Amino acid sequence: MDASAWDERYRGADLVWAAEPNRFVERELADLEPAGRALDLAAGEGRNAVWLAELGWDVDAVDFSAVALEKAGRLAAGRGARLHPLCADLTSWSAPEATYGLALVAYLHLPWEQMERVVRQAARAVRPGGTLLLVGHDAANLRQGHGGPQDPRVLYTPEQVAAVWRPYADIVRAESVERPVTTPDGPRTALDALVRAVRL
Repeated sequence: MDASAWDERYRGADLVWAAEPNRFVERELADLEPAGRALDLAAGEGRNAVWLAELGWDVDAVDFSAVALEKAGRLAAGRGARLHPLCADLTSWSAPEATYGLALVAYLHLPWEQMERVVRQAARAVRPGGTLLLVGHDAANLRQGHGGPQDPRVLYTPEQVAAVWRPYADIVRAESVERPVTTPDGPRTALDALVRAVRL
């Protein structure tokens, strides 16, 4: 989907996603001491970015949907938080290097060549000692899990992401994690890729 398609998807009054942060983002980052600037790549409606801002991070929220970023701004304002929205296409945008204490990539799915570039950009954007976190639909979810993209070309494994980050960072975790999903047919389990690292 391109930016205009995502704009259309986000155009409704209600949030497409929940207002609360993703469970794995919250679990991994809740105890992390805010250290200046944070970068949320593919921030969407801002659920994770706003939560990070509430914790005390100075958050740059980047997404290619202007409509999503407008909703992120409203969500932030409603919760007394402040974001710096930036409308940009991550397949061509370059983050400033060694600037952030945290870079987050949550549920961004692109063909691997483009995804690899974004993942590498995230690593370069973080200063030494900073944290990198990626959460997304695991490639194994296609066969063993529920929901998520059904195109294998936009799915990845934790090890693929970890391999991109290893020259830049110490890998803390690189694993598949289970996420419970409520469906009309009852509970299901989705498999997500989770990679956390500390910038060298």
